[in-house]
Amino acid sequence: MSRPLSHDLDIRARRLLRTLIAQYLADGEPVGSRTLSRSSGLDVSPATIRNIMADLEDAGLVASPHTSAGRVPTPRGLRLFVDSLIELQPLPVEEMARLQRELPAGPTNTRDLLGNVSSLLSAMTHFAGVVTVPRQVDFPLRHIDFVALPDARVLVILVFSDNQVQNRVIQLAKPLEPAELEQAANYLNAHFAGLRLDDIRAHLLRELREASSELNRMMSSAVELAAASFAPQSDSDDVLVSGQTNLMGYAELANLERLRELFEAFQKKNELLQLMEVCARAPGVRLFIGEESGFAALDGCSVVTATYGTQGRVLGAVGVIGPTRMAYERVIPVVQATAGVLSDALNRAATAL
Repeated sequence: MSRPLSHDLDIRARRLLRTLIAQYLADGEPVGSRTLSRSSGLDVSPATIRNIMADLEDAGLVASPHTSAGRVPTPRGLRLFVDSLIELQPLPVEEMARLQRELPAGPTNTRDLLGNVSSLLSAMTHFAGVVTVPRQVDFPLRHIDFVALPDARVLVILVFSDNQVQNRVIQLAKPLEPAELEQAANYLNAHFAGLRLDDIRAHLLRELREASSELNRMMSSAVELAAASFAPQSDSDDVLVSGQTNLMGYAELANLERLRELFEAFQKKNELLQLMEVCARAPGVRLFIGEESGFAALDGCSVVTATYGTQGRVLGAVGVIGPTRMAYERVIPVVQATAGVLSDALNRAATAL
């Protein structure tokens, strides 16, 4: 989509567009020339304002709904407003304190923490809060244990840095004695705690190629167990959503058919997860206005997201979904600050290893 640049508009046009959008975001009503004349502070005639508005309409930045004499911003106009015409400020001190107070880095697992994040975002913005749940293998391993089962099977107990516990049952070619299982667990815990499963597997294979035959024999049990235990699994991605019913209170989303499509998208999650994964691949804040998301169910909505992660690694994205008529200058800092507080919490948990 081609986007107009702010320098394509003269100073008066930019000021009028900013005034019109601010007024529209505040009350949701079309804005007329008389209101713009009073609110913009420009010393120009009503006829000049009408001419500038006509130019903005020709540029696709504003539109006249129905037969109203007033105008509303288009998604294209909102995009220009967000990109060029507003000045974002840091989150107010009291709201930052609320985030830090309500998202503590205590002994909780990551999924519970992310559930709190989506609920808090919904509460702070009165929109739907969303957050992607990273794959468990994206977190460092804290501890591993092996328990012998009948028929050459082994129960693998994996404890990750986010306090999540995952159990896997693996099948070996031949049974191993409890002493061998304990020795293998001790070796893996001593050498590889703090690394991710993919990294551990790569380290073991490299060491095995480079090691002497005597060390190979000592490592053989650990390598066999690790190869089976750390094999890639269908660790399904997920996205948590809170506060969907908040959206029922906005007139622009109150159409029953629109709400049905939107709530179906929240329930099925497939399209929403795809969108959030796109956001996670581009570090920082992302914003989709209306049809920019590419998903019909979100055409009347704006999606604001920011990435979060730990130790320099992006794990996912947090954000909100609301009507296109939202206070972007407030919502964007809320989402950005939430991602930062969440990342800090995960980093503190990771350094506790």
